[in-house]
Amino acid sequence: MTDVEQVVASCGAAAKAAAPSLAQAGNAAIDRALRGIADRLIAAMPQVLEANREDVAAGEASGLGQGMLDRLRLDEERVKGIAHQITTLADVPFPPSSVVLRTLPGGLRLEERRKPVGVIGANFEARPNVTVDIASQLLKSRNAGVLRTGSAALRSSIAIFDAAIAPALADAGLDPAALQLVRTPEREAAVALVRQPSLIPLVIIRGSGETTRFLSREAAQHGVRTLAHADGGGVLYVDRAADEAEALRLITASLDRLGVCNRLNLLLICADVWDELLPKVLDTLKQLGVEASLPPHPHPRGHEWALDTGHEATVTIDRVSGPLEAARVANEETSRLAAGIVTADAAAAREFLDAYTGTGAFWNATTRLLDGFKLLQIPETGINVDHVPGPRGPVTFQDLCLRQYVVVPESAG
Repeated sequence: MTDVEQVVASCGAAAKAAAPSLAQAGNAAIDRALRGIADRLIAAMPQVLEANREDVAAGEASGLGQGMLDRLRLDEERVKGIAHQITTLADVPFPPSSVVLRTLPGGLRLEERRKPVGVIGANFEARPNVTVDIASQLLKSRNAGVLRTGSAALRSSIAIFDAAIAPALADAGLDPAALQLVRTPEREAAVALVRQPSLIPLVIIRGSGETTRFLSREAAQHGVRTLAHADGGGVLYVDRAADEAEALRLITASLDRLGVCNRLNLLLICADVWDELLPKVLDTLKQLGVEASLPPHPHPRGHEWALDTGHEATVTIDRVSGPLEAARVANEETSRLAAGIVTADAAAAREFLDAYTGTGAFWNATTRLLDGFKLLQIPETGINVDHVPGPRGPVTFQDLCLRQYVVVPESAG
C-alpha cells in the first residue's frame, strides 16, 4: 500500500469507527452542529479567506483557467452565503425515520425505514464551498464521510475543516472523526478513495466528465457504488413566439458565472427569428465579454465550455426549426442537465417540456436555477443526471439513505 493509499484508508477507518455514534445522534445535536459550522465559519472568515488567497495565487501561477479560478475564489459575500445556507439547512425538518406502509395478514405491519449508508466518500472539484455543502449533507443525513477535493482548494478546505467543521461537531457532542478530509494533494488519492469497499462503500464523484467516468469505472471494478455528477451545460431555446427582451434578459442571467455546470452553454434560436434576433444576441454577448461559436461548428454542439480552460467565455449558437427539434438536440447532443424555452406560446412550451427528458426543464426561466439551494432551499452534493432509478437532479441529505422494509406485529409500539 502506498503512502497516499494509507492516508485514505486511515481516513476511512476513522470515519467508519465514528459512524455508529453519528447514526444514533439526536436531531437537536445534528442541527446544533450545523449552526455551529455556520457561526464558526463567519468567526474564522479572516483565516479562511487568507488560506483561499493562497490557493488562488497558486492557481494563477499554475495557469488555472478563469472558470476554475472563479469556482475556487472565496470572498466575504460568498462565505456569508455559505453560512446562510448551512443555517437554513439546520431549519429543514428531518424526514420521518419510519413510515407505516400497510398492514399484512396475520396481524403484521409493514414499515419503511431510512437507514444511513454508514460512510460516504466524496471526490470533488476545487471549490471550497462544496467542502461545506457535502460535509453538511452528510452530517444532516447522519452519514460519516471522507472528503477529497482538488488540490487547488486544499488550503481553503483545511482551514474550513479545522476552524469550523471539526470544532462544531465536538461542541455539539458529536465525534469530529466522523467527517474526514484527505489532506494530501496527490491525484492518486481520488483513485484510492474508490478502492475501499469495506470502509467507504459509496462515493460521490464530481468534476470533469472524463475524470468522473474514469473514477466511476475504477469504483465499479472494486465493488464501490457511486453517485456521479459529471457533465453539465445549460441549453436555452428561443422560440419564434419569444419576447425579445425576455430572451436577452435570460441569456444575460444565465451567464453571470462561467465556471458552473448550469450556465448557458448552448443557445438554440428558432429559424423563423434567426436573422432578426442573432445580431442582438451577439451584441448582448459582446457586452458580457462572451464569444459566440456559430455554425458550422468545429466541435460537438454540446461541448461544455465551463470545462474548456481558456475558452470558458464562449457560448455555442445554432438554429433549429422549432420546439421539437430543440428538445431533440438537448436530449441527444448534451448532458441533459438542464434546458429551457423562452416563449409566450403555451402550446410551444408544453411541446418542448413534454419532449425534453433531461433533469431540469424551464419555461421563461434560467437554467442557473438548477441548484439544490435555489430550487429546494437545501445545499446539494451535486446534480445527478443518470438515467436510472434513484436520486436525480440536485442530490440532498434526503437522498443519502438506504431504504429498509421492516415487518413487525401490529401490536408493536
